[in-house]
Amino acid sequence: MYNKLMTCLKSVKEKIDFKPETALVLGSGLGDYADEIQVVQTIEYTSIEGFPVSTVKGHKGRFVFGYVGEKPVVIMQGRVHYYEGYKMSDVVLPTRLMGMLGAKKILLTNAAGGANPSFKPGDFMIITDHITTGIPSPLIGPNIDGLGTRFPDMSEVYSKRLRDIIRKNAKECNIEIQEGVYVQFTGPNYETPAEVRLAQRWGGDAVGMSTACEAMAAHHMGLETCGISCITNMAAGISKEQLNHKEVQETADRVAKSFKELVTKTIIDM
Repeated sequence: MYNKLMTCLKSVKEKIDFKPETALVLGSGLGDYADEIQVVQTIEYTSIEGFPVSTVKGHKGRFVFGYVGEKPVVIMQGRVHYYEGYKMSDVVLPTRLMGMLGAKKILLTNAAGGANPSFKPGDFMIITDHITTGIPSPLIGPNIDGLGTRFPDMSEVYSKRLRDIIRKNAKECNIEIQEGVYVQFTGPNYETPAEVRLAQRWGGDAVGMSTACEAMAAHHMGLETCGISCITNMAAGISKEQLNHKEVQETADRVAKSFKELVTKTIIDM
């Protein structure tokens, strides 16, 4: 895995000389955010030797390097998911690569199902913690000592400082924001009502198919990490409607303007 990372790093550095300060992973509904920043260069995932390629419709599959305000950033315009058939080490390879390129902070975004009955579609949720019982840890296997310790502490995966910044910016943008625990399952199927009840009993407020594994890998290598979920639908058993990706995309698109405003202010303040 370390050799694969170094191959990817060498491939990217041959294409661009740019040191990002902050990394951003775009979830559903934010895919075109990267087109609106001051872009320096884009690099297609397919042009990076050994790099896993996103196969999900709507995920463009490229890195965008540029500036949000005066902040140098690298943006993942399309992530890789475990359900696409990749090993978990490949799923978090892009996160590790962005850290190796120089990013010290990372903002993870996603579309999620609301497991908390007080949530509603269109809400935003600051991720305060996560549960990854339903997926393999990205840290399984030989430890890469150059990235982090064998047994990393996970007491505060999501930085309190960055959560305070998101909360402050949401208030300034007049955006009502929720806070809660994100539970990652494997996907690609939506969770069953019984699985959602289990997530609730664990203390989960939102469920999804990404993000937590990326947060673990980022925290392992010392990146200051935060995350925001867009609650695009109520999870199975809470909603009486059948779940479908079209509903997820429609809700994400509806609140995209507010989401982009919150993300921009947060990156500038990180």
